[in-house]
Amino acid sequence: MGMEETNATSESGANSPPVTDGNQESQGPVTQKAPVRFGWVVGVMVRCMLNIWGVILFLRLSKITSEAGILLMWLIILMSTVVTSVTALSVSAIATNGRVVSGGAYFMISRSLGPEIGGPIGVVFSFANALACALNTVGFAEEVQALLKDFDVVMVDEVNDIRIIGVITVTLLLLISLAGMEWESKAQILFFIVLLVSFTNYFVGTFLPPTQEKQAQGIFGYRSEIFIENLMPDWRGPNSNFFQMFAIFFPSATGILSGVNICGDLKDPTSAIPKGTLMAIFFTTLSYLAISVTVASCAVRDASGNITDILTGNITDILTGNITDGCVGLGCKYGWNFTQCIETQSCKYGLANSLKISGFYYLITAGVFAASLSSALGFLVSAPKVFQCLCKDNLYPYIGFFAKGYGKNNEPLRAYLLCFVIAVAFILIAELNTIAALISNFFLCSYGLINFSCFHASITNSPGWRPAFHYYSKWTALFGAVVSVVLMLLFTWWAALTTFGIIVFLFGYVNYNKPKVNWGSSVQAGTYNMALSYSVSLSGVEDHVKNFRPQCLVLTGPPNQRPALVDFVGSFTKHISLMICGDIIMVSLPLSIIIIIISDATECLVKWMNKRKVRSFYSPFSSDNLRVGARYLMQASGLGKLKPNTLVLGFKANWRESSPESINDYINTIYDTFDSNYCLCILRMMDGQDSFTWTIHHRRVQIDILLLLFLLLLTLKADDISDKGCSDQITTVFQNDQGKKTIDVYWVADDGGLTLLVPYLLTRRKRWRRSKVRVFIVGDEQNMEEGRNEMLALLKRFRLDFNDVIVMTDSERRPQAKKFMDSVAPFRLHHEQQEGVSLEELKQSSPWKISDKEFEAFKLKSERKVRLNEIIRRNSQHAALVLVSLPVPQSVCPSALYMAWLDTLTCSLHCPAVLIRGNQQNVLTFYCQ
Repeated sequence: MGMEETNATSESGANSPPVTDGNQESQGPVTQKAPVRFGWVVGVMVRCMLNIWGVILFLRLSKITSEAGILLMWLIILMSTVVTSVTALSVSAIATNGRVVSGGAYFMISRSLGPEIGGPIGVVFSFANALACALNTVGFAEEVQALLKDFDVVMVDEVNDIRIIGVITVTLLLLISLAGMEWESKAQILFFIVLLVSFTNYFVGTFLPPTQEKQAQGIFGYRSEIFIENLMPDWRGPNSNFFQMFAIFFPSATGILSGVNICGDLKDPTSAIPKGTLMAIFFTTLSYLAISVTVASCAVRDASGNITDILTGNITDILTGNITDGCVGLGCKYGWNFTQCIETQSCKYGLANSLKISGFYYLITAGVFAASLSSALGFLVSAPKVFQCLCKDNLYPYIGFFAKGYGKNNEPLRAYLLCFVIAVAFILIAELNTIAALISNFFLCSYGLINFSCFHASITNSPGWRPAFHYYSKWTALFGAVVSVVLMLLFTWWAALTTFGIIVFLFGYVNYNKPKVNWGSSVQAGTYNMALSYSVSLSGVEDHVKNFRPQCLVLTGPPNQRPALVDFVGSFTKHISLMICGDIIMVSLPLSIIIIIISDATECLVKWMNKRKVRSFYSPFSSDNLRVGARYLMQASGLGKLKPNTLVLGFKANWRESSPESINDYINTIYDTFDSNYCLCILRMMDGQDSFTWTIHHRRVQIDILLLLFLLLLTLKADDISDKGCSDQITTVFQNDQGKKTIDVYWVADDGGLTLLVPYLLTRRKRWRRSKVRVFIVGDEQNMEEGRNEMLALLKRFRLDFNDVIVMTDSERRPQAKKFMDSVAPFRLHHEQQEGVSLEELKQSSPWKISDKEFEAFKLKSERKVRLNEIIRRNSQHAALVLVSLPVPQSVCPSALYMAWLDTLTCSLHCPAVLIRGNQQNVLTFYCQ
């Protein structure tokens, strides 16, 4: 996994050189104030501690401790710490594996696991931060509403008062955020100081002797009986259990990414994030453990708060319990009778209800305000910055509007407003526990994926995974990911499933659109590892006929010049077998120039194939001629068992106008194909298969050093034109729905079954599914029905659903060979027309030409080709595709005559024709093993 490298921003604005406009006259130095940058204490540790010390600490910790008991409360705290600590280790590893810019958790996950996973988490994590802002704002509003109630001030009613106060509060926090990070940081420092004073006030309050008012609220100071009583759980309500309490508490541990979320505003994120996050977790964990055990050692679970509930009588009677008959609760031992409120479940005070231990009451209230407001402000700042980074990547439609930043710190003002709207919507719920359960799922989902990112990046063994932070383990990261998912399901299963559904939907959208980004994600490294592993494992497996696949090396040249050839082969290899587009570049240039041409063309042509959704590799090769290039490509293409076994060529339609050397190259390539034990396919398109795109490929260019500069300029021009061609997508017949047309197979020679396998593979495609395959075989009239039945039985045993077999009984009739004679006439040797020149001399000077003796020797074969073409034209004028057995070339057959055969077999058709021949090895089987 590799993070995007960015230039470090200057940490000191004072030391920056003056910025001037070089196009204008100097009018004195124009300074640009550097953006605010924070160190690890203020930027990470303090920020994380403030977000961890959230509203749960003051408003729900005592209640959770009361129901879970001290032992289970410590277990909840320690389990939360384990999850957050493991996540912090993973975050530290990812954050130190390159420069982390703005975007926080989204940036790290997307650059590690790719946009498919990063995009959904960016949305979910931004939403979770907005919910956390709403949660802490509601907590603050609850405290203000309770304070107003003490002074008998009510605006509307209890619920609506919380809503009104919450909306006003989040609006004020928005204004602070819009003022910039500098003001927000100053506000956070103020909140941190208030919190430290509040904690000191709390611990001092636990040691002060409780007054009667405190005792009426259930606070009796440190008592062993209270400690023992509160060790064990006391679940209350039908939905109260360990995991429900865990779900309510867990949002208090979700502030560990607060420093990461503003990593773009840190001086040195690589150092600050690990140090600040881990220190924040350590100190906050100690504080939660200390507060939970001390508060449960000083207060009983239920108290009325009424001074009149004190027991009367002398102290001896109270201590001996003589007057406490019928008194319920631990308060009876300390002279208080809370029986009535306990039995009616109407107690307003005590550990299970409302409890505030302090030396000075209003300092605790100030602590609640500081904890809730600091967390709300932190999450309000975090959510827009994460969302802004997501919007800049443009993974989803209609969100680019929120990517714009303003000011020296590139503040996402539009994203602030969006976060404000979301927070207000959930503040109107005005129910702290409901919001807390939702937040737990969203944050656990984010933590799980962060841990999985670290684990995945570690196991892929990518050389780019080199985190500077070494105190992590891939197995602890995997443990953190699994625990996070399990806790999500145990907390609130319906919320977990909803979260998973949202992520799957967002994942599917990004995966379908395939954004054009390359972040060097660990998914790419993992794909490479899997491909390498499977390729190596295949090498140890012997070939078997049942696993035969036509793996094609297609001599397309630049694929965008022969789209029909590409589409034809892709029609039966896509998702089934290997396809390699071979491009033989016949240019006489220095090797360095050829490499430049190849590298530029490769990128363009691969984009063309991807846009066309062709699953193929592109393999350019520089050679002097077609034969040598094809021979080397057949030898070197592929990897292990992923090697081509079938060569696919385009038909040389201009063979009559071509040079003798060019014809010999083409025919010799066919010879070499069979010598290399390859199968062979030759596609002929009646309207041609080359789209006209000017390019330097496939042109013999002889230059010298004086023309090199001119050629470079010519190459640049060719690249421009080639790029234009790479953006063009020409539609071919193979991209159309073939309807109910037929695929006609003229099987005149047994080649191992490739001639039958290819049409079968074509009919598995959607465009060819309704096409009917007709098989034409050679036979005589006397045994026609017998031959047809034998062929049907053979096809049935091969499990090929070809039920239309036609026996050609007239293939031996003499054809009308006039057209064939005309086509080969220019290549005939007429030595009698040249006096004094022998036939041997003519043959030696023109070996490609056809002597009368050779013409007569191959006359019968020539007539059969002509006759077969007549049969094809009679039966297959309306076919979608025609496949004909390719005649095997013979070394004694002149090149021109063999080309005339290929031309004759496939001429005058209105559909594509394929000359096909296997290598005599069986590719079909009817045996189980």
